[in-house]
Amino acid sequence: MRKTVLLFAILLTISLLLIKISIVVQAKAPEIRSTVDFSCENSNGKLVNREGKVIARFEPRTEPDGKEAVTAIEELGKRLFFDISLSDPAGQACSTCHGSVAGWSGPDSNFNAKGSVYEGAMKGRFGNRRPPTAAYAGDSPVLHIDDEETFVGGMFWNGRATGEELGDPLAEQAMGPFLNPLEMNNVDEKSVVLIVRDSNYANLFKKVWGPDSLDWEKDIHGTYVKIARSIAAFERSAEVNPFNSKFDDFWYNANAKGMDVEAIDESNWKKYRTLGLEDEELKGLMLFHTKGLCSECHVMTSVNGKPPVFTDFTYDNLGVPRNPDNPFYTMDKKWNPDGNKWVDKGLGGYLEGIEKYKKYAAENYGKHKVPTLRNVDLRPSEGFVKAYMHNGFFTTLKEVVNFYNTRDVDGAEWAPPEVSENVNVDELGDLGLTPEEEDAIVLFMKTLSDRL
Repeated sequence: MRKTVLLFAILLTISLLLIKISIVVQAKAPEIRSTVDFSCENSNGKLVNREGKVIARFEPRTEPDGKEAVTAIEELGKRLFFDISLSDPAGQACSTCHGSVAGWSGPDSNFNAKGSVYEGAMKGRFGNRRPPTAAYAGDSPVLHIDDEETFVGGMFWNGRATGEELGDPLAEQAMGPFLNPLEMNNVDEKSVVLIVRDSNYANLFKKVWGPDSLDWEKDIHGTYVKIARSIAAFERSAEVNPFNSKFDDFWYNANAKGMDVEAIDESNWKKYRTLGLEDEELKGLMLFHTKGLCSECHVMTSVNGKPPVFTDFTYDNLGVPRNPDNPFYTMDKKWNPDGNKWVDKGLGGYLEGIEKYKKYAAENYGKHKVPTLRNVDLRPSEGFVKAYMHNGFFTTLKEVVNFYNTRDVDGAEWAPPEVSENVNVDELGDLGLTPEEEDAIVLFMKTLSDRL
């Protein structure tokens, strides 16, 4: 009995001591304040796909320390971007097809390797194109015809989010997938608004847009637009567009020395050594800008004092072959009346349905948006497969560069283009690059990956 009492007394003393230590530690610990409560997000700060694979992470953010502050609308946009309840049935978020681990593009290696088109919220339904990156797209202007009668701007591969309604193509793009039956499958704008109204971030929405902003009976479309503008704000944020790649270090170092990166060529490229790129990467940059002709469309012009985003926001037909693995060919006639005979006309296909632009349709058949090259090789692991071009025909950068280099060379044996009209024969097809020069360009493009 005495031993039992003694043991109990010892355990009680140890417990009191541990409680005291805990109180002292908590008193001395610095206060960490999260700008958003992520406690109700899926899988403890991780977004997982149907197979349980992590495709994005969204850890709670503390107050920035020497970094650009995160605004309330960016926080709201992030909550919307990662909300898997915003589909019917629930389970698909914007990030399902635009994952940070893959540079805000397709985050599922299996889909990328086979067709590259992602399954929508309804099992068995697929769209018709590869998901483009959601990053570095915020400078795309409203779709218009420039002085050379070239279409510039808009969003989506075919430019259908013109930006004419909102003055912002990125926000208009964000309105599309929610109502697309092959993507998030919501029946109407009201359905989306009501999900947001009942969400655990509704108060944040009201903080950003006003106390009556979720009163759907007053203005459903107006609230729906606010949802889209919030997502666009996140997609323009420093989190999605950090400009912190190896190339960016090089670009800033060159600028600090008064050296214009856009002036690099065969005669001077070695002068850019020791600024952050290895010799083969630097050589690849020089070839990218000269013999490879890559920068004719993936321009290296600085915008607003920041490094280039490597796109001129125009449209081009590169002569990419049809991808036979595209699951859209097998969709029900309700979604794809042409079945296996469907042809992706790109920008021209969109223009032929717009009265003021239909006269330009034929000369734009087969043209798709020139994408940014930022994060073109960003992947969560070495074995992760990425897909390239609007239809995911290629799955390695080496294949892409080799296609640009040899598409029109006798004996190259590339499949014919999906759309034979308007193929660009001036800036690719027979570049005369050696295999080593192709490899150097690939090495350079790998320097465009953001540091996560």
